[in-house]
Amino acid sequence: MSRSDVVVAEMVFPDQTNHYGTLFGGDALRLMDKAAFIAASRYSRTAVVTASLDKTDFREPVRHGDLAEVVSRVVSRGRSSILVETELFSENLLTGERRLCSVGRFVMVAVDDAGHPIVFADESDKQ
Repeated sequence: MSRSDVVVAEMVFPDQTNHYGTLFGGDALRLMDKAAFIAASRYSRTAVVTASLDKTDFREPVRHGDLAEVVSRVVSRGRSSILVETELFSENLLTGERRLCSVGRFVMVAVDDAGHPIVFADESDKQ
Protein backbone atom coordinates (compact mmCIF):
# COMPACT_ATOMS: atom_id res chain seq x y z
CA MET A 1 0.00 0.00 0.00
CA SER A 2 1.46 3.37 -0.98
CA ARG A 3 1.19 6.59 1.01
CA SER A 4 -1.71 7.72 -1.19
CA ASP A 5 -3.80 4.54 -0.84
CA VAL A 6 -6.82 5.08 1.39
CA VAL A 7 -9.58 2.86 2.73
CA VAL A 8 -12.76 4.46 4.12
CA ALA A 9 -15.51 2.24 5.49
CA GLU A 10 -18.86 2.70 7.16
CA MET A 11 -22.01 0.73 7.79
CA VAL A 12 -25.08 1.48 5.66
CA PHE A 13 -27.99 2.50 7.90
CA PRO A 14 -31.66 3.02 7.00
CA ASP A 15 -31.35 6.83 6.74
CA GLN A 16 -28.84 6.34 3.89
CA THR A 17 -31.11 4.13 1.82
CA ASN A 18 -33.97 4.57 -0.60
CA HIS A 19 -37.30 2.73 -0.59
CA TYR A 20 -35.56 -0.31 -2.14
CA GLY A 21 -33.26 -0.59 0.89
CA THR A 22 -30.17 0.33 -1.12
CA LEU A 23 -27.65 3.11 -0.63
CA PHE A 24 -28.53 6.47 -2.18
CA GLY A 25 -26.19 7.37 -5.04
CA GLY A 26 -25.40 10.67 -3.34
CA ASP A 27 -24.23 8.87 -0.21
CA ALA A 28 -22.05 6.57 -2.32
CA LEU A 29 -20.52 9.63 -4.02
CA ARG A 30 -19.96 11.28 -0.62
CA LEU A 31 -17.94 8.29 0.57
CA MET A 32 -15.99 8.09 -2.68
CA ASP A 33 -15.26 11.84 -2.66
CA LYS A 34 -14.09 11.65 0.95
CA ALA A 35 -11.66 8.84 0.13
CA ALA A 36 -10.41 10.70 -2.97
CA PHE A 37 -9.87 13.84 -0.89
CA ILE A 38 -7.86 11.97 1.73
CA ALA A 39 -5.75 10.18 -0.91
CA ALA A 40 -4.95 13.42 -2.77
CA SER A 41 -4.22 15.32 0.46
CA ARG A 42 -1.97 12.57 1.77
CA TYR A 43 -0.15 12.35 -1.56
CA SER A 44 0.37 16.10 -2.09
CA ARG A 45 0.49 17.38 1.50
CA THR A 46 -1.42 20.44 0.33
CA ALA A 47 -5.03 21.65 0.45
CA VAL A 48 -7.14 20.12 -2.32
CA VAL A 49 -10.73 20.37 -3.50
CA THR A 50 -12.81 18.27 -5.86
CA ALA A 51 -12.72 19.77 -9.35
CA SER A 52 -14.65 17.08 -11.21
CA LEU A 53 -15.83 13.52 -11.35
CA ASP A 54 -14.34 12.19 -14.55
CA LYS A 55 -16.55 9.10 -14.62
CA THR A 56 -18.56 7.12 -12.08
CA ASP A 57 -20.25 3.79 -12.72
CA PHE A 58 -22.82 2.28 -10.36
CA ARG A 59 -22.61 -1.46 -11.05
CA GLU A 60 -24.31 -3.10 -8.07
CA PRO A 61 -26.44 -1.79 -5.21
CA VAL A 62 -25.12 -1.50 -1.67
CA ARG A 63 -27.75 -2.85 0.70
CA HIS A 64 -28.90 -1.64 4.09
CA GLY A 65 -26.82 -3.40 6.74
CA ASP A 66 -23.80 -3.89 4.48
CA LEU A 67 -20.37 -2.44 5.09
CA ALA A 68 -19.56 0.11 2.38
CA GLU A 69 -15.80 0.26 1.83
CA VAL A 70 -14.06 2.65 -0.55
CA VAL A 71 -10.51 2.03 -1.72
CA SER A 72 -8.85 5.01 -3.42
CA ARG A 73 -5.45 5.58 -4.98
CA VAL A 74 -3.68 8.37 -6.81
CA VAL A 75 -3.06 7.35 -10.42
CA SER A 76 -1.57 10.53 -11.91
CA ARG A 77 -0.65 14.11 -11.15
CA GLY A 78 -0.47 17.28 -13.21
CA ARG A 79 0.83 20.74 -12.35
CA SER A 80 -2.04 21.46 -9.96
CA SER A 81 -4.35 18.45 -10.26
CA ILE A 82 -4.40 14.88 -9.04
CA LEU A 83 -6.41 12.03 -10.55
CA VAL A 84 -7.73 9.58 -7.96
CA GLU A 85 -9.44 6.29 -8.77
CA THR A 86 -11.98 4.96 -6.29
CA GLU A 87 -13.69 1.59 -5.90
CA LEU A 88 -16.71 1.13 -3.64
CA PHE A 89 -17.20 -2.38 -2.30
CA SER A 90 -20.15 -3.82 -0.41
CA GLU A 91 -19.59 -6.49 2.20
CA ASN A 92 -22.15 -8.55 4.06
CA LEU A 93 -20.53 -8.95 7.47
CA LEU A 94 -22.50 -12.13 8.26
CA THR A 95 -21.74 -14.08 5.07
CA GLY A 96 -18.51 -12.41 3.97
CA GLU A 97 -19.93 -11.80 0.48
CA ARG A 98 -18.05 -8.88 -1.09
CA ARG A 99 -19.00 -7.13 -4.32
CA LEU A 100 -17.54 -4.27 -6.36
CA CYS A 101 -20.45 -1.82 -6.55
CA SER A 102 -19.12 1.47 -7.94
CA VAL A 103 -15.99 2.84 -9.55
CA GLY A 104 -15.11 6.47 -10.06
CA ARG A 105 -12.37 8.88 -11.09
CA PHE A 106 -12.05 12.16 -9.20
CA VAL A 107 -9.95 15.13 -10.24
CA MET A 108 -8.68 17.00 -7.19
CA VAL A 109 -7.03 20.44 -7.49
CA ALA A 110 -4.49 22.05 -5.15
CA VAL A 111 -5.70 25.39 -3.77
CA ASP A 112 -4.39 28.29 -1.71
CA ASP A 113 -6.04 29.74 1.42
CA ALA A 114 -8.48 31.72 -0.74
CA GLY A 115 -9.53 28.59 -2.67
CA HIS A 116 -7.72 29.51 -5.88
CA PRO A 117 -5.85 26.82 -7.84
CA ILE A 118 -2.10 26.71 -7.31
CA VAL A 119 0.83 24.87 -8.85
CA PHE A 120 2.35 22.18 -6.62
CA ALA A 121 5.44 23.46 -4.82
CA ASP A 122 7.80 20.97 -6.48
CA GLU A 123 6.43 21.95 -9.91
CA SER A 124 7.01 25.69 -9.35
CA ASP A 125 10.64 24.91 -8.40
CA LYS A 126 11.24 23.58 -11.94
CA GLN A 127 10.38 26.87 -13.63
